[in-house]
Amino acid sequence: MIRDDETLAILLDSLRRFVREVLVPHEHQVAETDEIPPALVAQMRELGLFGLSIPEAYGGLQLTMEEEVRVAFELAHASPAFRSLIGTNNGIGSQGIVIDGTEEQKQRYLPRLAAGEIIGSFALTEPESGSDAASLRTTAVRDCGDYVINGTKRFITNAPEASIFTVMARTDATRHGAGAISAFIVERGTPGLSLGKTDKKMGQRGAHTCDVIFENCRVPAANLIGGKEGVGFKTAMKVLDKGRLHIAAVCVGAAERMLDDALRYAMERRQFGQAIAEFQLIQAMLADSKTEIYAARSMVLDAARRRDNGEDISTEASCCKLFASEMCGRVADRSVQIHGGAGYVSEYAAERFYRDVRLFRIYEGTSQIQQIVIARNMIRAAQG
Repeated sequence: MIRDDETLAILLDSLRRFVREVLVPHEHQVAETDEIPPALVAQMRELGLFGLSIPEAYGGLQLTMEEEVRVAFELAHASPAFRSLIGTNNGIGSQGIVIDGTEEQKQRYLPRLAAGEIIGSFALTEPESGSDAASLRTTAVRDCGDYVINGTKRFITNAPEASIFTVMARTDATRHGAGAISAFIVERGTPGLSLGKTDKKMGQRGAHTCDVIFENCRVPAANLIGGKEGVGFKTAMKVLDKGRLHIAAVCVGAAERMLDDALRYAMERRQFGQAIAEFQLIQAMLADSKTEIYAARSMVLDAARRRDNGEDISTEASCCKLFASEMCGRVADRSVQIHGGAGYVSEYAAERFYRDVRLFRIYEGTSQIQQIVIARNMIRAAQG
């Protein structure tokens, strides 16, 4: 499925060195300051990391899904905050435009997203609408050549830095459910758009979220994604299918990093006259982690290849997101346990990753939502 093995190998090797030699040494600084240094952001731009999945015609690298998850495996060896910054440009912040946008919308926004000149954000979740996304209350009312948007979005990733927002809003007040939802591109600085205070989160310092508030925010009709009302929720679900597979790959990479750290510590830490890696109960935790990571990696690669082959992978993407995110949580717990008391202090990365990866089981659809998606798809398929 890989378009060019040699080119991909060069990309992955360059990224691997960048992650280990540049990003990892700055993890503690990012955690302490809650900010990614501008110099690192500039290097990420130079490597083309903001345009990995954006079509080449618009300045991106246009990676296949398999190539993208292989990149995610490598990038996730560093703090999730680094991946989060580029993640929305490659995923939910751009893919609505890539998949369903008009040619004019693609020409206007995708080249700047690919270059990292602007940051994209995806505004779906609301104070009263999280897992039940189809019940969102934000409205967009047509007024001559514009739409007037009112409502509040919550926990929006990269919102404090975002230049454009993909916003889901209800365009038909007389209808309930997903069929009345449309998607809009709203630019930062549009009158009526404001941001809430930056959220203080359990983990992932350096990756920011906040409320996005729309008060009579007037948006040109030309910013309706695809130029068609009522298909916004379908656009969102297409975006999330791809995003769930990407997050599953990130879970694999983060778990591999935590296991590497745990193994290194277990081989160096001595108790009762020998390295703790020699104790079978420590070995069991290492072995269980290795096995689960291998299973998740295999799942993600298989689903990515299926998507590249044109298959509908809604079920498989949810399977990957469910298993990989839960697996990552178990590996994080074992990593802290293997580190013992050292795993509970911030001097070691185990403590930070334990907090950081907890979010993977929540965003882009909680584990419980993935279970519902999988089961409903199974029932629908069985019914023919």
